[in-house]
Amino acid sequence: MTTTFPTNVTTTTSGAGHPTRDAGVAATSFTFAGRTLRQFWRTPDLIVVGGLTSAMFLLIFRYVFGGAIGTGDIAYVDFLIPGLAAAGAMFSGAGGAVGVATDDASGLYDRVRSLPVPRFAVLLGRSLADTALLAWGLVITVGLGFATGFRIHGSLLEAVAAVGLCLVYGAAFTWPFIYMGLSAGSAQAAQGLSFLAFPFVFVSSAYVPVESMPGWMQPIAEHQPITPMVGSVRALVLGDEAGAALGHSAGWFALRGLAWSILIVAVFLPLATRRFARR
Repeated sequence: MTTTFPTNVTTTTSGAGHPTRDAGVAATSFTFAGRTLRQFWRTPDLIVVGGLTSAMFLLIFRYVFGGAIGTGDIAYVDFLIPGLAAAGAMFSGAGGAVGVATDDASGLYDRVRSLPVPRFAVLLGRSLADTALLAWGLVITVGLGFATGFRIHGSLLEAVAAVGLCLVYGAAFTWPFIYMGLSAGSAQAAQGLSFLAFPFVFVSSAYVPVESMPGWMQPIAEHQPITPMVGSVRALVLGDEAGAALGHSAGWFALRGLAWSILIVAVFLPLATRRFARR
C-alpha cells in the first residue's frame, strides 16, 4: 500500500543553514491514522474475526458462565456488557501491537525516519486509528448486548459519557501496546507480549464481582486499572440505583480510571517515542 504523506508543511532552517520542510503533527497523525484505518477496512478477515471474537466472549459469559455468577440485584447481562465494553480497550490495543510490529518489520518506519515528519506524530496516528477501531468494537458489543437482553438504565447523557470514557481508556491503553509492538521485533512476538496484559482483564471486575474472588486476589483486582475503568462505565450505564450494588458512585470510579489513564500515557508515551527514535 502506498502512503501519501502530508503536503501542508512548514519551512524551518537546519543547523547548517539549509531550509528543510517539516510536516505538522496534526497532518502527519491523520495521514498515518487514515492509512491504518484503510488497511483495516480493506481486510474483511479482520472485520469478521473481530466481530466473531466479540460475539464469542459475550455468548460464552452470557449463557455458559452467567448462571453461575452472582451479581446481586443486577441482572448478569446488564453487569456483563459494560465490562466487555470497557475491557475491549485492552483487547483492541493488543491488535495494535501486532500492527505496529508488522509495520516495523516491513521497513515502513525506517522509511518514515528519513522523512521530515514528527516522529511522535507517526505513533499518535497509530493511537488515533486504534481508538477509532475500538469505537467500531463498541458498536458490535453493545448491539449484541441489546440482542441478548441488555438494557441501559441510566440517562442518555450518562450513556454517552460511558462511551466517551471507554474511548479515553482505549486511547490510553494504545500506548503500552505500541511500545510492545516496537519492542517485539515481529508480529508473532508482539502477539505473545500482548497476552501478558490479559490477566489484568480477567483479574478485575469486568466479568465477575471482585467479592467473588479468593481473598488474596481481591486487593489485586481492586488496585489495578481495569476495575475502576469498568466500574465507571457500569455505574453510568446502570444508573443511580446501581450505586449501592457497586459500592461507589460513577464519579468515584471515573476519577480513578482517568488517573490510571494519565499515568499509563505518562509512562508509555515517552517510552514508545524514544523506542521509535532509536530503532
